[in-house]
Amino acid sequence: MRVTLKGQVTIPQHIRKKLGITPATEIDFVEEDERVYIVTRRNVGNLRHQLSKLRGVATARMTTDEIMALTRR
Repeated sequence: MRVTLKGQVTIPQHIRKKLGITPATEIDFVEEDERVYIVTRRNVGNLRHQLSKLRGVATARMTTDEIMALTRR
C-alpha cells in the first residue's frame, strides 16, 4: 500500500466491510507501542444525525395502528 502526497491511503474493501466503514464514517487512529490501529468512532450524535436525515421520507399516509396491522398479517 502506498501513501499519496496528501498522506492518504485506500482502506481495502474487505476491511471497510468488516468495520462497517462507509463514506460518512468517522475513524480514529490509535497508537499502541509500535502499531497503529484504525477504529470506527461510535458516537450517539453521529447516529442521531444519520437518523435525522430519514425523517419525513416515508410517503405512506397511514396511522401507526394501520402499519402495525399490516406487519402482523
